[in-house]
Amino acid sequence: MRELVSDVVVIGAGPAGAVVSALLVQRGWSVNVVERQEFPRFSIGESLLPQCMEFLEAADMLEAVKDAGFQFKNGAAFEWDGARTAFDFTEKFSAGHGTTFQVERARFDKILADEAQKKGAQIYYRHTIRAADIDSDGARLTAEIDGEEVLFRGRFVLDASGFGRVLPRLLKLDRPSQFPARESVFTHVQDNIDDALFDRNKILITVHPEQRDIWYWLIPFSGGRASLGVVGEREKIAAMGEEPEEILRNAVKAAPQLAVTLHNAEFDTPVQRISGYSSDVSSLTGPGFALLGNAGEFLDPVFSSGVTIAMKSAELAADCLHRQLNGEEVDWPAEFAAPLKHGVDVFKTYVTAWYDGRFQDVIFYETDQQDIKRMICSILAGYAWDKRNPFVAAADRRLNTLVEICAAAG
Repeated sequence: MRELVSDVVVIGAGPAGAVVSALLVQRGWSVNVVERQEFPRFSIGESLLPQCMEFLEAADMLEAVKDAGFQFKNGAAFEWDGARTAFDFTEKFSAGHGTTFQVERARFDKILADEAQKKGAQIYYRHTIRAADIDSDGARLTAEIDGEEVLFRGRFVLDASGFGRVLPRLLKLDRPSQFPARESVFTHVQDNIDDALFDRNKILITVHPEQRDIWYWLIPFSGGRASLGVVGEREKIAAMGEEPEEILRNAVKAAPQLAVTLHNAEFDTPVQRISGYSSDVSSLTGPGFALLGNAGEFLDPVFSSGVTIAMKSAELAADCLHRQLNGEEVDWPAEFAAPLKHGVDVFKTYVTAWYDGRFQDVIFYETDQQDIKRMICSILAGYAWDKRNPFVAAADRRLNTLVEICAAAG
């Protein structure tokens, strides 16, 4: 059996894996990345948030992303039963980047992985991890490629395997999510949009006119293409049709304004569906390992928080691991899991309130209080760790107060 030894083994070469590998290599550590698939490969999570730009900048990947010609993004637009509103991310409360990109993930992820390799990380594609033996003294991961077993050894393992959830599965860390089982049905289309109301610089989130817990994304790409999807609880999605394309077409017809926007769209790519994607774990860390991004907890696609959480976890893990490998004592639950979870819980507060309608009421409420709108805008832009923002520092209490104000004024 071949043995490949490095300071750190990273599972997965997606955004979390690529960013954390680049950050660790910058600090002088050797990194082997074990990736099950061959890149480029399809993935969703295509509407980035401005907070991501800071993590890409730290990993020295931002210029490569800027040079790729992705669709510029400066905000988010919302539509429900004729009501429209929009948030311009440059008008947010928090400091930092106010614009970002909408990306075809196959190309975006390949760019990040290639940049990590250029900086010195070694990526082993088409390697599937079958077993893991991890403790405080190090890790031994047994992988397979074309029938051959390969042993990856390292002083620490970071699981950035996303929905593959390698260590949660092998170490029995999975636990049920608090969210109901929802389903997404989605595809890419040649959008041919001629709707004057549509802004290609923003993601469009449309709420079903009658069932407010069903919503749609429309993410424009450069080159006249777009990502289109519908999200709802499984039984409600199933009621829309038998086959995925039938479901998605019927869903669009049920949202009149979205149907107008997409009346020229060409469905030229197979429609896919995934369900039960929300996940959680009993612990984000343990002796010799930490879980990054979706390998730990995935909430919901509604505010495009997945890639931002993944990159934030990469930043925190790289800082902690650098100090630990240098001989310092690191309290991973306090210094990695707790700060990461604070931002995740902020997103969770707003996701929960989105589906029960409270946050939708806030979003569609017309207000002259621009300070409050800028604070909400910061969260939609991904700045869920900025505790200077009252709607981050005390998310539940502040949101509930705002909901009450909007209800009383309405």
